[in-house]
Amino acid sequence: MDIIAAISTAPAVAAIGVLRLSGAGAFAVADTVFRPLDGRPLSAHPRRTMVLGTLLDPEGRVIDQALAVTFAAGHSYTGEDSAEFHCHGSPVVLQEGLLSLFAAGARQAKGGEFTKRAFLSGNLDLTQAEAVIDLIEAETPQAARNAAGQVEGALLRRIAPIYDSLMDVASRFYAVVDYPDEDIEELTLEALGRTLRAAAAELRGLLGTFRQGQVLKNGLPTAILGRPNVGKSSLLNALTGYERAIVTDIPGTTRDTVEERVRCGNLLLRLIDTAGLRETEDPVEQLGVARSRAAAESAALCLVVVDASAALTEEDQEALRLAETAERAIAVVNKCDLPRRLTLPPLPFPAVEVSVKTGAGLKALTAAITDAVPAGASPAGQILTNTRQAEAVARALQAIEGAAAALEGGLTPDAVLTDAEAGIAALGELTGRTLREDLVERIFSRFCVGK
Repeated sequence: MDIIAAISTAPAVAAIGVLRLSGAGAFAVADTVFRPLDGRPLSAHPRRTMVLGTLLDPEGRVIDQALAVTFAAGHSYTGEDSAEFHCHGSPVVLQEGLLSLFAAGARQAKGGEFTKRAFLSGNLDLTQAEAVIDLIEAETPQAARNAAGQVEGALLRRIAPIYDSLMDVASRFYAVVDYPDEDIEELTLEALGRTLRAAAAELRGLLGTFRQGQVLKNGLPTAILGRPNVGKSSLLNALTGYERAIVTDIPGTTRDTVEERVRCGNLLLRLIDTAGLRETEDPVEQLGVARSRAAAESAALCLVVVDASAALTEEDQEALRLAETAERAIAVVNKCDLPRRLTLPPLPFPAVEVSVKTGAGLKALTAAITDAVPAGASPAGQILTNTRQAEAVARALQAIEGAAAALEGGLTPDAVLTDAEAGIAALGELTGRTLREDLVERIFSRFCVGK
C-alpha cells in the first residue's frame, strides 16, 4: 500500500499538533524529514519511544522542534510501520510538515484511511472501527463510555459467541454429511433447537438496545410546547446557555420549529422550540402551529410551559393534553418569580416551578428530566448505536427465528440450516467477517482525515 500522511489534530491553533504517517517505507520517509538531536536516524531509535529533534522542510530548513515516535508493523494502530510527529500546534507548522512528508514520498490520507487500514490488517473488527468515530463525536460521558467499550471489543465479545455457536452446529452437520465414515458426533435436533433459541434470545436483547443507542448518539427528541409568550424560547435559551431563539413580548414571534442539541445532566437532548399553540388567521403562523403539533407527537419528551402569573387558558389546557400523547412529559411552570395566579389541574406527569428570567428552578428541572428518562441497563460498549448495525442484527434475528420455526415445523436439518446460515452471514457482515467492498468504503467515508 502507499505511504499515507495527514494532520491528525483539529485545524486550529493549539499547544500540540500531530502529524501521522503509515505504510511500508514509512521509516525511510520519517528519516528524511526528521533529524534527532543525538544525530542518529529516527529509525535507529527504539520503537514506541519519543525522540526529540527537528522537523525539516524539503530543503533541509528547520520547520519546528518536535518529538517523534515510531511503531513497528503489527504493533501500531494501522498494523503497518507508522510514525507520529508531535509539533507545536500552529496550523502553518503542521501544514509545512505535511508538505515535507509529501515531498519525501507520502501522499495525503483520505478520510478514515488510517482506521480502514487498521480494519483491513485485522487490528480492529468493524464494530470497533465504527466506534472510533462515535468516540470522537461523543457529546456525553455515557456516549463516550459506550464508544470506548466498543473500541475495546465489548460488542464483538457479545456477538462472537452467537456467531461461533451457529458456526459450530453448521460445521458439525456438514462434517457428518461429507465424512460419514468418520467418528463425528451427529447433530441432534434437540441440540440444534437449543442453539437456535439461545441465539435468538441474545439477538433480541441486543436489538433492544438500539433505541437507547440512538438517544446516546443523537439525543432525546424533546419538544417545548405551550401557548405564545409563556417563555418557551426563553427556556430554550436558558438550557442552551446562549440566545439561540428570538425572544420578544409580541405573540407569534416563533413561527417555525427551532432545534438545538444540549446536554442536560447526563442526557443529550435534541430540543425543539415550537410555535405557540393558538388559533390564528396568519397562514405562516398556522404552519408553525401545525409543525408544533407534529413535533409533540414524535417527541420522546415534552416540556409543556405554562405561565405561573396567569390563569390557565384553553390554549394551556390544549398544550397539556397534547403533552399527554408523548412518551414522557414535564410541566414547566415558568415565571414563578411573579405573583402566582395559576392553578394546575391534576396531571399524569410531574410539574417543576422555574423562573427562566432569574434561573430559579432550572437545576430542579434538569433533575426531573434525568429522572423521567432512566438510563438503560445494557453495559457500556454493548449498545447498538447505528442503523447499519441494527439492520444486520435484525436480519440475523429474522433468519434464526425462521430456522427455529422450520425446525419446530418438522423440516429436515439441512433446510433449517439454510436459514441459520443466512443468520451467520448477517452477523459476519456486522463484524466485518463478510462484507462488500462498497459498504466498507461507505462506512469509512464518515471519518475525518487523520483518523
